Amino acid sequence: MNPFLKQVVTATLGGVFTLTAYKLFIETSPIATPVTTQTSPKISQYLESIKSSFKVPDGLNFVVAAERVTPAVVHIKTYSSAGYVSNTVMDWLKPNNGGVYEEAPSSSGSGVIISEDGYIVTNNHVIEDAERLEVVLDDKRSFEAKVIGIDATTDLALLQIQNNEQLPYVIFGNSDEVHIGEWVLAVGNPFDLTSTVTAGIVSAKSRNIHILRSKDNLAIEAFIQTDAAVNPGNSGGALVNLKGELIGINTAIATHTGSYSGYSFAVPVSLVKKVTEDLKKYGEVQRALLGVTIQDVTAELAKQHGLRKVHGVYVTNLQKGGGSDEAGIEIGDVIIEIEGASINSVAALQEAVARHRPGDKVKVKFERDSNLKELTVLLKNRDNTTTIVKTQHKATLVEDIGAEVIDLTDKEKSEFKVNYGVKVVRVLQGKFKDAKVQAGTIILQIDKVKIKSVAQLQTVVQNVAGGVLVEAIEPPNRRVFFALGM
Repeated sequence: MNPFLKQVVTATLGGVFTLTAYKLFIETSPIATPVTTQTSPKISQYLESIKSSFKVPDGLNFVVAAERVTPAVVHIKTYSSAGYVSNTVMDWLKPNNGGVYEEAPSSSGSGVIISEDGYIVTNNHVIEDAERLEVVLDDKRSFEAKVIGIDATTDLALLQIQNNEQLPYVIFGNSDEVHIGEWVLAVGNPFDLTSTVTAGIVSAKSRNIHILRSKDNLAIEAFIQTDAAVNPGNSGGALVNLKGELIGINTAIATHTGSYSGYSFAVPVSLVKKVTEDLKKYGEVQRALLGVTIQDVTAELAKQHGLRKVHGVYVTNLQKGGGSDEAGIEIGDVIIEIEGASINSVAALQEAVARHRPGDKVKVKFERDSNLKELTVLLKNRDNTTTIVKTQHKATLVEDIGAEVIDLTDKEKSEFKVNYGVKVVRVLQGKFKDAKVQAGTIILQIDKVKIKSVAQLQTVVQNVAGGVLVEAIEPPNRRVFFALGM
């Protein structure tokens, strides 16, 4: 064959082959681009299912949790006296003048039913200073609530309503098993919008935001922080996981406006469970103390004291004869673990210890001079004993003055340096309310008669008439006098 013709035929056949290959393999397929992952069969199935009627599986949405919890979250309405409406200007000096007290709503919040017999946990600040409490269930039924006990150091309160039927309630979860990034629901009554459910994730744990105050500096702030929307009225409501288990009681928001600005805070259920059990059994919380003064370990403190790591809490002082002192813990030790729970802040230590009662023993792991050590510490109460403190007497309502009062304990008599007097534990509508008497006031004398018991107070107020002079001690320890019309 002619060499030239041979080249033409070869070129032609090559062109035909190339064109055919392009048509078959390139033109009919998309141009390939680099990818880092491949679509899995499960993702392919999910994307395909969106084209049809797809329902998010239980456990991946909030439906089940909301359905379980909402019936057990209640609306709490508080009422107080709007004032005494009298017939004449001088009626306050006269007994039985025919005037009337007017009641007005003072605030509202939320609560969580935690047992079928009507026990309800809420925030102390929701019911503080209320004269009457109304609990409205999710099904619109309304009940009067009784205060079982309060704990200002954790901002919790326990109420109870009486009902012949078994009530829906929320099951306690485990706040120790809650992880940052986990989905949670907040259920409550913001702005009186009943049974409102919002969702978010856990943003942080053991958060201290310095909002609780205690005269003994024993306030515990180890909040679960979330970005679930919470507003005024949500206080006392439920924070739950996707199983519908209670993991916290919504308590506060971080805000410059008074409304939700992105973060909310809840008391962890580990504390809620302990506090409610104590209030139910003893009438007050059995607060256990480690007997140490501590501070967070910072980079600056670690450098100052030559510490190996920036972790744990640093012991700055010891209570003489306290549990830690007796066990052998020393100033300068760095506590890193209590009962297996990692301790990396003052708030975390307070929460870990607050789950226990005086008389309990806990294992404390700490570092001393770069050496790891472990001791067992006997926890004690604020009086440095292991005695369980139990409320022995219930308050007595003295209708003539509109207040619930209780006899002074020996400790209170010693504290106020008196050997007589009774304490006002709650002010209702009546004479004391008009005179602006506060809860916690110690009534010493009425018309120069020393009040040595609740029974004597009742007798005295029943037998006086007209204007009387009352001598008292107002919180925290201020001697005062005020006039009272009987």
